[in-house]
Amino acid sequence: MIDTRKQEEPTAEASAASAENAADSVETAGTAPDAINPEGTDTAADTAANTANEEPEGTQTDKPEATSLASMRQTLQSLWAKAKPAREAWGKRPKLPYTLYAVVMVLIDAAAVLFIQWGMYSEPTYADPNAVDNTTKILNSVKGQLTKFVSQMWLEEDKLNWLLNFLALGMIYLVLVFVLNRFWVATAVFSIMTGVYAVANSIKVDLRNEPIIPSDLGFLTSGNGGEIASYIPENSLTLVQGTIKALILLTIICLALQFVDQRRCVIPFHWRKPFRDTKTIIGNATRVIAAATSIALLCTFTWTLSIPGAWGYEWAKSWGDSPRLYNAAEDATVNGPVINFLRLAHPKIMEKPDGYSRKTMEELAGRYTDAANSTNESRVNNLTDSTVIMLLSETFSDPTRVPGITLTEDPMPNIRALKDATTSGLMLSPGYGGGTANIEYQSLTGLDLALFDDSMQSMYQELVPHQKSPFAWNQLWNTAYGETGSVAFHPYYKNMYLRDANYKKFGFGTFYALDSDPAITHQDRIDNSPYVSDAAAYQNIIDQLNSEEHPQFVQMVTMQNHMTYDGWYANNQFDQANITENLNDYERGQINTYTKGISLTDQATADFLNQLNAMDKPVTVIFYGDHLPSSYQTAASDDANTLALHETDYFIWSNNASASAGTKLDTSASATAYTSPNYFMALAAEHMNAKVSPYLAFLTQARTKLPALERLVLGAGGFTTDTSTTYLDAEGNAVNRNGLSEQADNMLHDYQLIQYDMTAGKGYLAETGFFDVG
Repeated sequence: MIDTRKQEEPTAEASAASAENAADSVETAGTAPDAINPEGTDTAADTAANTANEEPEGTQTDKPEATSLASMRQTLQSLWAKAKPAREAWGKRPKLPYTLYAVVMVLIDAAAVLFIQWGMYSEPTYADPNAVDNTTKILNSVKGQLTKFVSQMWLEEDKLNWLLNFLALGMIYLVLVFVLNRFWVATAVFSIMTGVYAVANSIKVDLRNEPIIPSDLGFLTSGNGGEIASYIPENSLTLVQGTIKALILLTIICLALQFVDQRRCVIPFHWRKPFRDTKTIIGNATRVIAAATSIALLCTFTWTLSIPGAWGYEWAKSWGDSPRLYNAAEDATVNGPVINFLRLAHPKIMEKPDGYSRKTMEELAGRYTDAANSTNESRVNNLTDSTVIMLLSETFSDPTRVPGITLTEDPMPNIRALKDATTSGLMLSPGYGGGTANIEYQSLTGLDLALFDDSMQSMYQELVPHQKSPFAWNQLWNTAYGETGSVAFHPYYKNMYLRDANYKKFGFGTFYALDSDPAITHQDRIDNSPYVSDAAAYQNIIDQLNSEEHPQFVQMVTMQNHMTYDGWYANNQFDQANITENLNDYERGQINTYTKGISLTDQATADFLNQLNAMDKPVTVIFYGDHLPSSYQTAASDDANTLALHETDYFIWSNNASASAGTKLDTSASATAYTSPNYFMALAAEHMNAKVSPYLAFLTQARTKLPALERLVLGAGGFTTDTSTTYLDAEGNAVNRNGLSEQADNMLHDYQLIQYDMTAGKGYLAETGFFDVG
């Protein structure tokens, strides 16, 4: 006889499941299941139980087991009946209003902006606290600075930076709300994200005086996330622990509200049977449109925030955004960390050149490999057999070349004489009054600002942090000598232009700055100058050369002649030697101080080269000024002087122990009279009669067809959206883009292909030995 109990019991379970599924098992925003056992009706469970108790005729049963099951069912039925009031109350729980959602969003968003901005400030210290009044102390305190950041939207015109950050974070909040479609879950996720970001930002500012930037996320994706705790300083543990507790409490509250709120979904949405009726279709379409719109809004704002003329950039600008691309910390402090982060999240690098492909790049690499082999047949030296010092002299230029400036004393007689005796000329600078890092980047990589998209204003801030393995010339010495093959010096703070992180990516073994560990050794100032003198900066290089036996690549960015020029020097002879007419007192004072600094650099440089001459190891120096100071207000007011205000001095010199000692490349044959910083290493290789890589062979050929090219900038600090690309011929005459020869035009296209491949493309050239010498 067939035992039917196993057939009947699943039937009871299925009936109970059917009751549970009486509520729509899909997402709904405004409806909850009805009470399962309304008055006067049998429940599915009751029916199933009764069915199970009706033993079919002729079936043998296990009486004790049946009795036990029946007792259990009766108990469940009793409990279900007793829970009826609770079930009815649960079914009548309120749908929290959308207005409450809006209020919570505003409060959570505002709190997040304040918490994140708070991390940018620190309490000031005073040499003599008693000499500072209480009002000043209050205003300079963290609370005072945070209050100013918020209140400036009422006190100052077009300073809506707090509101701009509020709206930017609000876009992220909306994305979470519409994508998750659970308001309270989205609120918990948003709070955790912003809380963690605020704490991490505060800690990084304390440790490195830098805010969190998009490239920092690579630390997590590279598998180093487990090491984060080791970077938390002891004095930040209280902040971390307090934030964790607050986030846990807030998450519990949000999850409880999500459970209590009968409006389970922000927008009604059904995964199953999405086209069951008109109401369902409208709800589903609304949810999809809302999610897509919020994502599109956030992405387009982020994508366009760094592009001048685009809607995101212009909208932010109209609300008080003023990009500080030379200093991420200052940008985050002034404009808000959220805006700083989004600004650097997706910069536009450059358009893909026509014909870019693996095949094209392999063919290009083959052409310049042949060119390198041909060049190397007549060259006998190796770059890495000598120490090469790339010396960027802050704001160095000849004041006597500025239109209208008249001096009765030459401020740079030593360098002027040196330029007559060694490879030298004028460098076309993209900057005026600033933009140091852009010129530095070009000299270190061979790439050119003019070929990037016009929206690319600071490669150190917008490009290098996003690159995994950017190329730089120092890597040739690293290949030959390991980590000690290259070293960098900058007698200022390491966070400027994110040099600390960028130099690591370039592969410099050590970077010495005022706040590095260990700090740069020689830090002497002259009179009342706030900056380390060039003489002290040079002494750091001398010490470094004496500390290593093998050749090195040394990068130095000086600071002595950095703006502003506020009468630092005692006994300044140029107060009398400057006989220029039609200058106001402020401009004259600025120029006089600057010119005195040039005179000091001139003497310090002569002494430095004499010390190098005394060494028995080959050393070559690439010396160049990065840009002119912005002090020449009268000259800058005349557009005819634009080119003259973008030309600085450079020279390439080798000491007596070098095979290239005394070399001066022919000005006309080698086109040395005018150049741009991207060509310096190619010029140095020619000066040293050194073998070249295919990349250097390309730059050597490009220099003959395009002697100098730059995107000129006259904006404050060297950054502006008002730019124009200038091409110079070998005589320093400006050439119109349409006036370039066919050969120059083809060379420019090759340059675009190479630069795109190295920065925004697939990196095909790195697989071809394009950067290898020999």
